[in-house]
Amino acid sequence: MFSSRDAFENDFCPVRDELLGEMYRANANGLPMLVESVSADVRAMLALFCYRRSHLHALAVAIAASCTERHLIQLGGRVGSTLYALSREPAARSAPSSSYGHRKPITLSTKPLSTFAPIEDEIDDEVEAVTA
Repeated sequence: MFSSRDAFENDFCPVRDELLGEMYRANANGLPMLVESVSADVRAMLALFCYRRSHLHALAVAIAASCTERHLIQLGGRVGSTLYALSREPAARSAPSSSYGHRKPITLSTKPLSTFAPIEDEIDDEVEAVTA
């Protein structure tokens, strides 16, 4: 059995990059047609693939909504079960499929990250005392 690190490193997208990009950019009306164009097993693999990437989390939930619990659990175990539950929550259904236009704004701190105490130069004082 693979560790989660091995699974992530050996993870590959089960669909063409172009199709994944189309799904990412699709609106709520166009996504179901794209999702239905792939088989049920590939759909479940794609949902799990997207779920492992935070920027594709909303897409994963939308894709998982079209999957059966059996497929998600068979391919993803506990993660698949969790993803299935997330996709059935009422808030998940109304969420947009693409998070691109609805990202939280980035905020930067206006305070200094840390303050440093002045460095005391004790070595120079010792050297001056020895040379004097």
